[in-house]
Amino acid sequence: MPMGGVAGVMADLGMPALMLGTYTPKIDSKGRMALPAKMRGQLGQGLVMARGQERCVYLLPVAEFRRIAMQIQRVSVGNKAAREYLRVFLSGAVDQTPDKQGRVLVPQMLRDYAHLGDDIVVIGVGTRAEIWNRATWESYLAEKEQDYANIADDVLPEVEF
Repeated sequence: MPMGGVAGVMADLGMPALMLGTYTPKIDSKGRMALPAKMRGQLGQGLVMARGQERCVYLLPVAEFRRIAMQIQRVSVGNKAAREYLRVFLSGAVDQTPDKQGRVLVPQMLRDYAHLGDDIVVIGVGTRAEIWNRATWESYLAEKEQDYANIADDVLPEVEF
């Protein structure tokens, strides 16, 4: 099935398709979450969930997870901080395969880490998605939106809009 929009254009250019947008699925009583339909193609038949920054859970296509892990691994040989990060990152990582309904189990360890109940938000962040506690995400977004315009010059000095 062809992808449309920005994701399709990126894929056509040989670049990874980008995960975009904000979705509000629920975590059911068994700890399962339906992956947003628009992200299922990018996440593929298998994905990795891992501890993310700011108490979220990363959803990564397997290839992207491996790319990140290998980069950290190369740096970690001579860098104590990278070794510590790699230990925490990999020890909290879990392979997942979506079921026929596109659902994945969010392990209890990761739900505890990110304080996830049933009210969650899934956001697209380019080559990964993130699962957030909805209240935490709304608070984070409200705080960061204040600086959004101001930091653009520092973060994006070479990008023209």
